[in-house]
Amino acid sequence: METEHRYKLDKSSKKYHCPQCSKKRLVRYFDTKKNEYLPEQYGRCDREAECSYQLNPFSDGYAKAISEQEQGENSELPKWKPRRKAEQPKPKPIYFDFETFKKTLSNYEQNVFVQNLIQKVAFPFEVDEVTNVIELYRLGTVANGYRAGAITFPFIDVQNNVRAIQVKQFNEANHTKGTDFLHSIIEKHYNRNNTQLPEWLEAYTKQDKKVSCLFGEHLLKKFPTNPIALVEAPKTAVYGTLYFGLPECSENLIWLAVYNKSSFSIDKMGVLKGRNIFVFPDLSKDGNTFKEWEAKAKDFEKQLKGTRFVFSDLLEKLAIDTDRNEGNDFADILAKQDWRLFRKEIEKEPPKVQLQTESKKMEMVVIVDKIEPIKRVVPKQSAFLMEKNEQKKYAEIWSNEIAEIEQFFSNTTFPKEPMKLNDCSTILDVSKFIQSNLNVIKANNGNRTFLPYLERLRQLKNILTLNN
Repeated sequence: METEHRYKLDKSSKKYHCPQCSKKRLVRYFDTKKNEYLPEQYGRCDREAECSYQLNPFSDGYAKAISEQEQGENSELPKWKPRRKAEQPKPKPIYFDFETFKKTLSNYEQNVFVQNLIQKVAFPFEVDEVTNVIELYRLGTVANGYRAGAITFPFIDVQNNVRAIQVKQFNEANHTKGTDFLHSIIEKHYNRNNTQLPEWLEAYTKQDKKVSCLFGEHLLKKFPTNPIALVEAPKTAVYGTLYFGLPECSENLIWLAVYNKSSFSIDKMGVLKGRNIFVFPDLSKDGNTFKEWEAKAKDFEKQLKGTRFVFSDLLEKLAIDTDRNEGNDFADILAKQDWRLFRKEIEKEPPKVQLQTESKKMEMVVIVDKIEPIKRVVPKQSAFLMEKNEQKKYAEIWSNEIAEIEQFFSNTTFPKEPMKLNDCSTILDVSKFIQSNLNVIKANNGNRTFLPYLERLRQLKNILTLNN
């Protein structure tokens, strides 16, 4: 009786790959005495109609053999050979409607995440830098409805097909406060109004897997030789690009994201065959995510010849207990650093990435010097004091100019249509542009790191003066 209650189907929400149909729908048996799962073949597939796989530890003698072994008897465990159903042809993916996707590529003045990057994060980014990243990843905005102001992260494959569009709402610190998918939002809208779904959406929602490519995958053809930085979430990929730079030169990283922890899988890694990939797993208690991904990568390398995964334990080393318990990622660590100082340090001492080819195997091997850029960006105490004194001196000069600029703009009529600031920048909303730049220089008065914000207001003042 004790044995019968010892082995039970796992009651958690965890699912594993079924030995028969290969779908991640297997509920495994759990040994309540040893507090561990039974071998992977013992379980029940919850695709009862399509698969109906089930193997319990009582039917093949496993439970009996374990009991006898624990009593000192020499009993062999039952041998098991997987019997898979004939593989069905893989269904072709149904793509997100491209015209609907294009409608997201605007309204950035409403986009909380984007506006935070420009004016509310600890170290605001240049408008041009943020614009370049928006264009690179084709980030968009949800303009209306219950997710208004949210950012859209499109998952676009190597053939430029839109596979899925994740929707994220962020607070003022750019921490997630809501997650959705655009197809789900649109579907709810139609259902709420009792109207029929468009044909593309009806077909799209019926497929099992929608996030079926990497975030940023469309960049692989454009930058065929760049090394890859692989992270979990699209937000982290965006921050990585903002801090380390665009992949315009072949030495720079292309920052890609898998979507979530379980999406670090062979079906998504195929497009990276032959590339050198630097992996930055999110933090987790006891470093479990790092260990799990590292083990998977060894298997991926066997299946993808010429591909190398190099794992960075930088996060694991720098993390404090709070970071680890909250599962913080590379973006959370980077956000605490001033990207300008970071860029300066990278320019002074660039990462040494050397690629060598073995003459016999002709496979690429990556040799990476240990780099800990975050440690290098912290100014020394003496330099810090000099910066403070310098900031105080410039604050006196800036204060007068800020007052003059503010007075000028308060007495000036602004054009309602977008206007060109320079060859690289177009202002969509002049009033918001002025206010956001004023907020930054007032909050950082005298800090020459933020001089570009003052310079942009000077440029705009000169243009408006000439036009009046």
